[in-house]
Amino acid sequence: MATLVTFHAHPDDECINCGGVMRKAADEGHRVVLVVATRGELGEVEDGFLAPGEDLTTRRVAETHAAAEILGVSRVEFLGYTDSGMMGEPSNDTPGTFWTASVDEAAERLAKILVEESADVLTTYDDNGGYGHPDHIQVHRVGRRAAELAGTARVYQATANRDDVRKHMGAAAAADAEAAAAQGIEAPESFGPPEEWEIGKPLEELTARVDVRAYVAAKRAAMRAHASQISEESFFLSMPDPVFAEAFGVEWFIREGAGPGITETDIMAGL
Repeated sequence: MATLVTFHAHPDDECINCGGVMRKAADEGHRVVLVVATRGELGEVEDGFLAPGEDLTTRRVAETHAAAEILGVSRVEFLGYTDSGMMGEPSNDTPGTFWTASVDEAAERLAKILVEESADVLTTYDDNGGYGHPDHIQVHRVGRRAAELAGTARVYQATANRDDVRKHMGAAAAADAEAAAAQGIEAPESFGPPEEWEIGKPLEELTARVDVRAYVAAKRAAMRAHASQISEESFFLSMPDPVFAEAFGVEWFIREGAGPGITETDIMAGL
């Protein structure tokens, strides 16, 4: 048995980026540890969703534990920072946010867990945090430094195949736009045309392609556990099961010090 520590910025990130490899590792007998930098305090929630007296932070922590159980996680830890919000928002500069944290200080918190767990594998994010969110970029920086401090040699940057994202998400966005137009609703264009989306990394920069189609049911169930952020009407949950499997049945990584070029199909191989 080996130990996988998977490091994320906010509750719900774990199931989107690494849900498949987490469940796969757990099913194969490995120990899976989830570390989340923030409690997602700035997540958006519809009016009336929370119970009377319930705050979003408490709800998101509970959702994280529920999703973690679905994904086979043995331990959940929060580093104690607060959500920084999207890039460019005033909240980025608020003291105590993950974005304003000292990389070394945050890395020491994560490294302590890596040492406690004798971590064999650590997952972080790519250097753009997948899509430019400040907390995701900070996961990359803090994760890399923590691995150095703890001596964790096997580090994978969770990312996305940019070509696949443009293909699948672009098609979904187009379908949503057509459905909206049929109802006389003007579809938002905030992301711009799919061919310009800077999400993930080009295929030639990736080093690991993990087929997780056998685990997409668990991955989708974990997404559903984050009901405050991922509604049944969301992009993730509204698509038919076969389409979801096509879009989220492969998870992509860049192994630190390896590549470029796909050379691995299992981040726990040999352990």
